[in-house]
Amino acid sequence: MAEPVYPPPPSESINTIEQMRDAVFFDEPGRVRRIQRFWILLVLSSAIAASGVIGDSTATVIGAMIVAPMMLPIQGTMLATVLGERANFVRSLVTMIAGALAAIAIGYLCGLLVVVPQTAATNAQIAERATPDLMSLFGALATGAVASIALVRKDISDTLPGVAIAISLVPPLVVVGVAAESGDYAASIGSLLLFVANVAAILGTGVVVMALYHVQRWGAMAVAAGAPRIATGSMALTPLSRRRSHIAIAVMLVLVAIPLTLSTYRTVTTTTQASNVDAAANSWADDEDLEVIEIATESPGYVVRVTGGDAMPDVAPLQKSLDAAGVDPSTVAVEWVPTTRVDLGG
Repeated sequence: MAEPVYPPPPSESINTIEQMRDAVFFDEPGRVRRIQRFWILLVLSSAIAASGVIGDSTATVIGAMIVAPMMLPIQGTMLATVLGERANFVRSLVTMIAGALAAIAIGYLCGLLVVVPQTAATNAQIAERATPDLMSLFGALATGAVASIALVRKDISDTLPGVAIAISLVPPLVVVGVAAESGDYAASIGSLLLFVANVAAILGTGVVVMALYHVQRWGAMAVAAGAPRIATGSMALTPLSRRRSHIAIAVMLVLVAIPLTLSTYRTVTTTTQASNVDAAANSWADDEDLEVIEIATESPGYVVRVTGGDAMPDVAPLQKSLDAAGVDPSTVAVEWVPTTRVDLGG
């Protein structure tokens, strides 16, 4: 008697359920080989990412993104939710969490080898990931959608290297460890938030894409046809538990969006205020025949450093200009640097 097969996809450009499962599940046959491959690539990509972050090398960090295997357990969690496969759901979720913890630990250990503290103030790679905003989430949503479509469609699978670079999963985790070792816990939390946002985006867009391509229906057809690898226990997740999983993913996206929205608001407010301080300070300096050396950001506001003139300039006009621009003058300090001219020919 012939062994039952999976229902064929609606077109030649669409992967079968079997092909999608083989792409992301740590399942038989070859489970041990898949797990070994995941951990080898994870450790190496984390080490490469840590080297790139500490050395402030964008090229090295990009290399780590391409090697990193973290997309597999995340997409596996998503596909298992859609198909209702409890065993693969648990296996993928545990692998994702364990992989994330391992990458953080590798980042922390690499941070111990460096004498100079690696913080957002001293390292551009850390600063880049320390303050994610809504644009980070929007980019992750779009990239997650591409990754999910590539899982379904054969004709766009060549986009996966670009997806790996765009979504950036391992580098933020490494930054969590490196920044935490240096005591920059704000950057560490921000990087962890970026990773969670990326995961939520992949899960959320993946569920939507799978629904658009009717993947869950294909899975049910495979079970009805007696497909050997998923017929037994494949629908262990009931419709109710699948619905709960979808709700949990939606809630996760909302919870992630809240701090990202606040971060975006703070960034916009700070940028606008800095621009207003710059305009007011330069206008005041021109009127007072002064030269603005720099406008530095210092908690809780700004320091305007000027030079020129024979005495401390009158700051009252600057206070008025700041008030008119909506900037609290108490958050701005003026530092006058006297200048001395020496005639070497005298």
